[in-house]
Amino acid sequence: MAGISRRRLFGLGAAGVAAAGAGTLAVRSLQGEEAGPTTATAAGSGTESAAVPFYGEHQAGIVTPAQDRLHFVAFDVTTRDRAELVELLQEWTAAAARMTQGQEAGALGAVGGLPEAPPDDTGEALGLPASGLTLTVGFGPSLFDDRFGLAGRRPQALADLPKFPGEALLPEISGGDLCVQACAHDPQVAVHAIRNLARIGFGRVSVRYSQLGFGRTSSTSRSQATPRNLMGFKDGTANLKLEDTAMLREHLWAAPEDGAAWMAGGSYLVTRKIRMHIETWDRTSLTEQEAIFGRNKGEGAALGMAKEFDEPDFAKRGPDGQPLIADIAHVRLAHPSSHGGARMLRRGYNFVDGSDGLGRLDAGLFFIAYQRDPRRQFVPVQLALARQDVLNEYIKHVSSGLFAVPPGVRDAGDYWGRGLFG
Repeated sequence: MAGISRRRLFGLGAAGVAAAGAGTLAVRSLQGEEAGPTTATAAGSGTESAAVPFYGEHQAGIVTPAQDRLHFVAFDVTTRDRAELVELLQEWTAAAARMTQGQEAGALGAVGGLPEAPPDDTGEALGLPASGLTLTVGFGPSLFDDRFGLAGRRPQALADLPKFPGEALLPEISGGDLCVQACAHDPQVAVHAIRNLARIGFGRVSVRYSQLGFGRTSSTSRSQATPRNLMGFKDGTANLKLEDTAMLREHLWAAPEDGAAWMAGGSYLVTRKIRMHIETWDRTSLTEQEAIFGRNKGEGAALGMAKEFDEPDFAKRGPDGQPLIADIAHVRLAHPSSHGGARMLRRGYNFVDGSDGLGRLDAGLFFIAYQRDPRRQFVPVQLALARQDVLNEYIKHVSSGLFAVPPGVRDAGDYWGRGLFG
């Protein structure tokens, strides 16, 4: 970025690096009845095979303790018939309710029905448990054009994102009329779910792009240890958590007074595919890496602090009189105190999409963030990062998505987006 250099970082005294010094869900049956508690924790706890409730006030896959695997897909709607789109959402909802509970996508499964007809399920998840599968649906700004009579129902919070400095977005992997986020502890379960929704949608939607992810980069419950991104640093230490009920009401869930009653209980999703120049990063000194993030790499504590969850002290100075956490360090620029207390719930994933043909890994972060209003939360944070964050020398934003994620499905007679189309 113009006028910003990682060398300037050390002129601000960032060499003063501090020494280095982990939810319980009410599981319900398919119809939403209480079935007893289960704990969603780190891998190896034995709970990864359990089913996550599908019905509820909010869609699963937002505050749900983040699973280990992701398959995200954006769709273009190819039909221009509103009734066909509604029918698709109804069919998707019924299939999702089944698959998230470890069942096949259709009632006849992969081996029932007429031999002369395609099966109701593709079959690659037969015998596998639910694996914590969640399916979360969102509606992009482009769905609110003149095709389906929805233009007057577009929420103000779904305003197009501005162009950010330094981004190099590829249109073919950005946007989308609809999105589905599939998260699970087993990648085959997540891929199976997306594959079957795409199959059900044939003739009405087409896949615009999809993204596989692994190794969650945020914890969404205090029962989870903080994970690391591909740069080796802990990510999402200050993330909103499932247990933060009051803050979730303030920062995450849309409310009727926000101006779109059909979105009450929903949220707004921003996705960003961020390519990391990891070969360059891997040749950068530890001191410089820690100064760029403003945290030490081992414990994850903010510079000058002892433990990961110690609140950063941005006034603390080193022996040279300069701030231990530089003005252009990532943790300072992204911190809620720099943005009027604005917070988001992040649940991104690492990705490695092979190599780029030039001897470099095509790798990075698929950023996922939910919030009550991107205009007040994501946009100001990203503008500050894009203009000043020294980390920009090592990353590039190549795709972007914005989606209104409606509230949850209340019961078997409900469907995704009924409030929008009703």
